[in-house]
Amino acid sequence: MAEKAFKYVILGGGVSAGYAAREFAKQGVKSGELAIISKEAVAPYERPALSKAYLFPEGTARLPGFHVCVGSGGERLLPEWYTEKGISLILSTKIVKADLASKALISAAGETFKYQKLIIATGSSVIRLTDFGTEGADAKNIFYLREIDDADELVKAINGKKNGKAVVVGGGYIGLELSAALRINNFDVTMVFPEPWCMPRLFTAGIAAFYEGYYANKGVNIIKGTVAVGFGSNDNGEVTNVKLKDGRVLEADIVVVGVGGRPLTTLFKGQIEEEKGGIKTDSFFKTSVPDVYAVGDVATFPLKLYNEIRRVEHVDHARKSAEQAVKAIFATEQGTSIPEYDYLPYFYSRAFDLSWQFYGDNVGDSVLFGDSQPTSATHKFGSYWVKDGKVVGAFLESGTPEENKAIAKVARAQPPAASLDQLAAEGLAFAIGAEADDDMVELLLSQVKGKDITELIAAGREKLASVPAGGGAVAVASSASGSAAAPAVAETKKEEKVEEKEESDDDLGFSLFD
Repeated sequence: MAEKAFKYVILGGGVSAGYAAREFAKQGVKSGELAIISKEAVAPYERPALSKAYLFPEGTARLPGFHVCVGSGGERLLPEWYTEKGISLILSTKIVKADLASKALISAAGETFKYQKLIIATGSSVIRLTDFGTEGADAKNIFYLREIDDADELVKAINGKKNGKAVVVGGGYIGLELSAALRINNFDVTMVFPEPWCMPRLFTAGIAAFYEGYYANKGVNIIKGTVAVGFGSNDNGEVTNVKLKDGRVLEADIVVVGVGGRPLTTLFKGQIEEEKGGIKTDSFFKTSVPDVYAVGDVATFPLKLYNEIRRVEHVDHARKSAEQAVKAIFATEQGTSIPEYDYLPYFYSRAFDLSWQFYGDNVGDSVLFGDSQPTSATHKFGSYWVKDGKVVGAFLESGTPEENKAIAKVARAQPPAASLDQLAAEGLAFAIGAEADDDMVELLLSQVKGKDITELIAAGREKLASVPAGGGAVAVASSASGSAAAPAVAETKKEEKVEEKEESDDDLGFSLFD
C-alpha cells in the first residue's frame, strides 16, 4: 500500500489527542503537517461523559455534543474543525507495529505512516475478567466501559432490560459512577469489591463511609471483601448470575466490570525506556527516543511538586500533558524554552447529586471535617492530609467553585498545620483563610513592586504613626507606595483576578460532559 508521511503524528484518538490538536493549532501548525491516527471511528471526545450523562435515562450526552474541548469549557472540536485546520483525522485505523528507529507506523490493513515527530497518546485498555480465565466471563451482557462503542452497547442493554438487576464488579471510579447511573435507570444494583471500603487508593475509611452510606440510602447494595469468581448464563448466552468467592450467588441481567486499566505500551516494548508501568518521560514529555513524546495515561513523568516519578491516569493530566508536549515540540523547533511541567494532582467525580474534588497527595495523617453523615441535607464535608507538619492534600464534597479553588491553593502551597485537632476544628475555614492570606501577600507585593526597599521602609516608619488603630500592614503599604497609585493597583488586581478566574474555570469548573 502507498505510504503516507506527516511532520507530526499523534497516535491515539482520546482526550490527549484532541487537546494536543488544539495546541498544535494555537502554535500555528501548517495544513497537512499533522495527523491523528485512532482505532475509534469518531473524532476525539470527552471520555468522562461515558460514565455520567451518556447513561442517563434522558440521554443528555450524545455526540457531537461532547467532542473535546467542552469538558474544560473550551470550543467543541467537531470533525469539520480538523478539516478547516488541515489536520488529517485517520479513524478506524489500528496500528499493529511501530518502528521507532525508522519512524514508521504500520496499520492492520498494511498501511505505512511515516512521521518526523510522534506523540504517543494511546491511553489505557480495561482489565477484563477473561484475562484471568474467570468462568463464564465471556457471557453476553457483561460490559466494560472505555470507548463510546462500549457505552452504546451498555445503553442498549439498559433499555432492553428495564427495571432489571445489575451487578457492578469493582469499587473504584467506574464502579461508583456506573452504580449511580444504573440506579438512576431504576435498576436493582449491587456493587461487589474485595477491598474493605470503596475507592481505597484515594478515600480514607471515614470518607468512604459517607459514600457507602449515601449509596445504600439510594438503594445500592454493597458487598465488600469478596470477588466474582464465575458467571452463569442462559441458553442464549446471556449472563444470569454472578458467583462470589464467599459462596453467594447474585441474580443479574447486566454486569458491569470496572477493575482498572493497563497503559497501552505494547507496541513500543524493547524500543523505548519504561518506568513504573509507563513510558518514561521528562518534564516536557520527551521520551528516551529522539522526536518521540508520550502523554496521558502512558507517560511516567517527574512530579515536580513532590520530587517523584509518577504515572497518572486522569483526564485532567491527559489534557495538560498533551498541551505541554506540543508546546515543548515548538519550543525546541524555535530554539526557545518553556517552564517544566508542574502538575498538581487533581481528581474528581460526580454521581447522583454529589460532586467531590481532590487536590494534592493523600499521604500522611488524615483529618475529616464538616458534616459527613450520609443522611445530611447538605453533605458538605472534606478531609486534609498532613505530612511533616504540612497540609499536602485536600478533599471536598459539594464545594462551591470558590471553595474548590481554595483547597487547590492549599494543596499546592502546603501551609503548616498547628495540629490535627485544630485543623479538624477549622475545617474549610482553614483553606479559605490560607487563600485570603495568599491574596493579601499578592496585594502587598503588587504595591511595592519596582520600588526601592530602603525608601519603602523609611516611608513606612514615617507613616506608621498616622495609621488608624487596626489599620494594619495594608494601610502602611498603601501609604508608603503612594495613594495616587492605589486605584491603578486595585484595578490591575481586579483584572488579574478576572484572568485567574478564567484559568481556574478550566481546572475547577464542570460541564455536563466532564
